[in-house]
Parts: sequence; structure tokens; C-alpha cells
Amino acid sequence: MQDDATLLARLRQRDSTAFRAVFEQYSDKIYRLAAGILQNETEADGVVQDTFMRLIEKIDTLKGTAKVGTWLYRVAYNLCQDRLRKRGRTQSLEQMNDEIMPAILTDWSQTPQAALQSAELTALLTNAIDQLPLSYRTVLILRDVDGLSTRESADILDISISNVKVRLHRARLQLREILSETFTQYVEVVE
Repeated sequence: MQDDATLLARLRQRDSTAFRAVFEQYSDKIYRLAAGILQNETEADGVVQDTFMRLIEKIDTLKGTAKVGTWLYRVAYNLCQDRLRKRGRTQSLEQMNDEIMPAILTDWSQTPQAALQSAELTALLTNAIDQLPLSYRTVLILRDVDGLSTRESADILDISISNVKVRLHRARLQLREILSETFTQYVEVVE
């Protein structure tokens, strides 16, 4: 894809090819983030639609200091927060307890690669990610699933870089604990 300045110029000119390219590049990622936060596919679809509608509505006001993708993620994140508030949840991501630490650690070196590629284990991984606290799950999706940088994740979530690193570290530890328990149960059933 082209550099952001060129892309932004094309979007401001209402170039349908540029809009299509942005949608194709980011719609699945935005959906994954929204589904991870909201844990509702229908609402996640709505967030994707609303995010790209905001892009169309606000394209002339974008300053160009942030990447288009980072801006889209931030809009999607804010839309998710709005939907959570409308559901009656009063805790924001920043208010959630960041002090959960894992108790179980497992040596992963014995896990066969072929087993990790199975659809059943992919479902187990998805389920494990869904069990993470929202603040951890969001950072994990942005960094490890979507591959965004720490800076981009911090900008999207409006938190410090060090906070992103801490949440990501804790998310990985907690995910590892959840998967350790799951795999232990899985191996006992298979044996």
C-alpha cells in the first residue's frame, strides 16, 4: 500500500479505489478488535460499518499526523467503548484490575506443531483470549494478532507505551496460564 500522505490525499479526493483499498486492508482487523472487545459478532459488524462511515464523514478533518490505520483503530476502539457504556458497563479499560498474575507456567517446548495448527486448538486459543480481562485482551489483539507497534497501540488506547508493555506482558502470562490448564485437560482427555 502507498504512503499515508498519498493515501490521505486520495481519500480526500473521494477516490473510491483508495477507500476500497483502506477497507480491504483494515476491515478484518477492525472487526477482530471489535469482536474481541465486545464479544458480539453483530455489534462488531456495526463497529466496522460505523468506523468507515466516520472515515467518510471526517476525512477532511484528518490532520495527517497519525497513520490512517491508527486513526481507524482509535475510532473503532472509541465506538466499542461507547457500545460498552450503552450496555451499562461502567468500567473503562483503564479502571480494570491490572494486577492479575498467572499461577501456572508450563514448558511449551513439548507441544507438537501439527497439533497447534488444528482447528480444535485454534478454537481453544480463541476461547482463551476471550477469557482475558478486557484491557489485556485489547492490547493482545492489537499487538500480537494484528501486529501493530507498541506506539500505535498506545495511541489507539490513549495510554502510555509502558502501560501497553505491562498489559501485553500480563496478557501473555495469563494466556499462557489459561492455555496450560486447557492443554493439560486436553491431553488427559486424548490419553
